[in-house]
Order: sequence, then C-alpha cells, then structure tokens
Amino acid sequence: MIDSHCHLDLPEFEPDWQDVLSSAVKNGVERILIPGTTVSGWQRQQHMAADNAQLDVAFGLHPYFFPENPENALAALREQLQRATTKPVAIGEIGIDAAIDTPIKAQQTLLEAQLEVASEQSLPVILHHRRSHHLLLESIKRSHFTQGGVIHAFSGSEQVAGQYIDAGFKLGIGGTITYPRAQKTRQTVANIPLQHLLLETDAPDMPISGRQGARNEPQFIGEVVAALADLHGKAPEVVTKQTTANYFALFGSRIQCK
Repeated sequence: MIDSHCHLDLPEFEPDWQDVLSSAVKNGVERILIPGTTVSGWQRQQHMAADNAQLDVAFGLHPYFFPENPENALAALREQLQRATTKPVAIGEIGIDAAIDTPIKAQQTLLEAQLEVASEQSLPVILHHRRSHHLLLESIKRSHFTQGGVIHAFSGSEQVAGQYIDAGFKLGIGGTITYPRAQKTRQTVANIPLQHLLLETDAPDMPISGRQGARNEPQFIGEVVAALADLHGKAPEVVTKQTTANYFALFGSRIQCK
C-alpha cells in the first residue's frame, strides 16, 4: 500500500514521526508521499526523506498558507527545486480554496505560476480543492498544463472526475469513503475504474470512520483499501496492486534510490 498524501512533517507528528513511519511500514505501507505547504517546511521534509527510503516529497505553496509575498515565495520554490538534495516527485500541495478569505484571483495567479514551474520541471502536481473544481479545471486549461498529477481528497461528480481524468489526473481517495453517510462520494468512487485512483490518508487530518477525534495515521490506510475494495467488489489485494501501480506510473520515474 502507498499513502500518496500524508503530512508527516506537521507539528502533530513531531514528537514521534519515526515511530509513526515504523508502524505504517509494519502495517504494509510501502511508501508515503509528504506534500509541501510552505517555504519554511520544505527543509524539514527534505531532512526527513534523506534517511528514510520509504518517503517521497513534493514542494509547493498551499493556498491555505498563502504567502505574504507570492513573488518571493515563487522564487524560493524555484531555488528549492534547483538545490534540493532530495528531489521532489511533484509540485504540491497547490490549488484553490474557496472557503478561505484569500481572494480567488490571487489564488488562481499563484496556482497558475506553480503550474508553470511544474511544466518547466516536467513534474506532476498535487491539487487541493474546496468548492473550486470549476476553477481548477479552468486554470489547468488556461495554463495548457499537461504533466498530470493527483486531485487530493477527491469529492465530486462522475462528470467532474471524468474531466480531471481526461486532463491526465489521478484521484486521491481517503477516509471519506469509510463513512456510510458519504453516499454521493462513495457512489462516484464506485463507478470510477481503479486505474484512475490513488490511496491517501491526509494524516493527521481526515480521520477514518470510527476514529473520529484521534490523530489520523498512515498505518490506517488499510481501512481505506477495505472500503474501496467493498465499493468495487474486488479483493483488497487487487485494490492495493492497482493503486500501487498507479502511484509508480505517476511518480515512479522521479523516485530516487537512497
């Protein structure tokens, strides 16, 4: 199993992240991708991945942590890509969040600048969305972006899913599908072929059903596999094999031997 989206670098994991990683590996997690969110966090990600072969990283500017000076932050991103000792497998987590106060136009400008960086570096992207599918699709089209990537924590209609897939994206599927009440998302995911899906936890957030109120961890990703297997009427082993293949198809050429 591969957790394609886990914020193992956040303060919630600082005291015991190595134990969390060890528990994940013991529970069958082969790799974990840590997406970047801020300039200040990139060095920590790089340090964590340097000595742990199971960790992959991405560097990006998350809209929720919108930088004070976007131009300086973009310059820092370009510099980070040039000098990073642990090379990223993607640009991300980037995107548009319509539930925050930062003006949408400013978010779009920053997103499209990062899509340009990703194109220059021939890297896929990890996209964040909240009430913003139409805006993301507009930016992808306007930027003529063709490197693909993953839509983190996908929730949306089959039509929207199809538009992303046609644009070369995989869909990140996490704990939401473990909740029976998430009927629309569960039905949509059930109708999307497995070759378009990736597993993720978004740990420490997005708790699995039955684990509300507790810190989410990558070791629980098997419960996402079980829910996805149930929705597709497949054995868990089939889900694991296909989603692992999907991960390597998207990111594999950029994974460094350590």
